[in-house]
Amino acid sequence: MGSEAVRPDSRTDGTRVRDVVRDVVAEVAPEELPLVAGLVGVDDATAVRRLGGHSRRRETLGFGLGEVAVLVTPVVWLAVDQVAQRIVGASVDGAVGRAGSAMRKLFRRPAVVTVPPLTREQLAEVRESVMETAAHRGLEKDRASTIADAVVARLALAGPERPGPGASGQEGPAGAAGGEA
Repeated sequence: MGSEAVRPDSRTDGTRVRDVVRDVVAEVAPEELPLVAGLVGVDDATAVRRLGGHSRRRETLGFGLGEVAVLVTPVVWLAVDQVAQRIVGASVDGAVGRAGSAMRKLFRRPAVVTVPPLTREQLAEVRESVMETAAHRGLEKDRASTIADAVVARLALAGPERPGPGASGQEGPAGAAGGEA
């Protein structure tokens, strides 16, 4: 896959793509949280393969409904992953990326895709990527715009990762956005 935006361990230098997906889906399509939860057990590359498998057709919910509900989860995950790969890939030497890939295969550790802190220009790129992915997947422009805005807001407000339960016991500021669900 070339240069990747991955870290082989659980500590990251950015925001995990799966955390962005979970938070945005919780905000704009909470009915899809079971789908996100179902992807917890797979690595990011597998999630992207599973969610990206039907890029030419709409994923639908329900049977025989007059209105077709297009899933938000693949739109968010695929768009954010693509931008993360592109942004970090541009700053990582190809040889280092290949060595990291070989080491992951050697140790069979799942890759964690992260999005580093982004500039305004990069956030605009993320928004455009979400809009394009949403249009390709059949979402209406207004819905796509709502999703893109939520993704950009989540990434713009992203701070250092908070430690998980049992880590250091220290919490981020009280009432911080993007709390655990």
